[in-house]
Amino acid sequence: MKIIIFGCGGQVGWELQRSLAPLGQVFALDFDASKNPVWDGQSLCGDFSDLSGLAETIQKIQPHVIVNAAAHTAVDKAESEPEFARTLNALAPAVLAKEAQSCGAWLVHYSTDYVFNGSGTQSWIETDTPAPLSVYGQTKWEGEQSVATCAKHLIFRTSWVYAARGGNFAKTMLRLASERDALSVIDDQIGAPTSAELLADVTAHAIRMAMHNPALAGLYHCTADGETSWHGYAQFALQQAQALGWTFKVNPDKVAPIPTSAYPTPAQRPLNSRLNCNKLKSTFGLNLPPWQQGVLRMLTEISGNHSK
Repeated sequence: MKIIIFGCGGQVGWELQRSLAPLGQVFALDFDASKNPVWDGQSLCGDFSDLSGLAETIQKIQPHVIVNAAAHTAVDKAESEPEFARTLNALAPAVLAKEAQSCGAWLVHYSTDYVFNGSGTQSWIETDTPAPLSVYGQTKWEGEQSVATCAKHLIFRTSWVYAARGGNFAKTMLRLASERDALSVIDDQIGAPTSAELLADVTAHAIRMAMHNPALAGLYHCTADGETSWHGYAQFALQQAQALGWTFKVNPDKVAPIPTSAYPTPAQRPLNSRLNCNKLKSTFGLNLPPWQQGVLRMLTEISGNHSK
């Protein structure tokens, strides 16, 4: 089985290279062609701004599975470059959907809680009507609709993604708590920190099942279990890091909670990012671990490289 991963250099893409390796021959493609495998004397295209190049790459490889872990994820920056965000988040996935449909491949795509407006306190289910608040959310919603035109598709909506590799919220909190005498974090946005590792493992499991049962195609919510605020996430990360030997200027219980209104940003964030994952769990027979478990694992991993 031939599998293409787009966005292999990102957090989810990096983990997918591990989780999908047992399923078949993996072509891991980066936006930078110089890092990609060569086919017929040319580097394969993973640049989502090169739509014709993406189509040509898929036509050359004729994959059985295409996994799209590439996207424009700079939420605030998207507000000032909407067309570029639309190219990466909507037009490129549309090309993948067309080519996947043409060669009979499965298309796996990741989306976001930002497709919702964040109202209420109930966990969003897959059939709830999207109403994005930002360019990022709107373009990701457009991308979902394009991907769904491919008969064999799996779309995973997720939230608050992190990994030990690269930057993330917890790492930022550890740094700031080490540098500053006071720290304030938003406490009225609620969601579930979800590891790239978990997303990659769920993806591999779902692909393996879907290959034998095309009826499993569709849209699924996928996050770690439980919920917290950014403030609660920060406190947990600092407490656990402290237990691992880190020292901070700011004690975790002294981190101040603030409302979203006190920290204005170019893009509006949803307050309610809860995603109901019951459909995913029942369809694929999965247990989604509590969010704390993944965060602690990540902190333990990065602590190995931390000079205490």
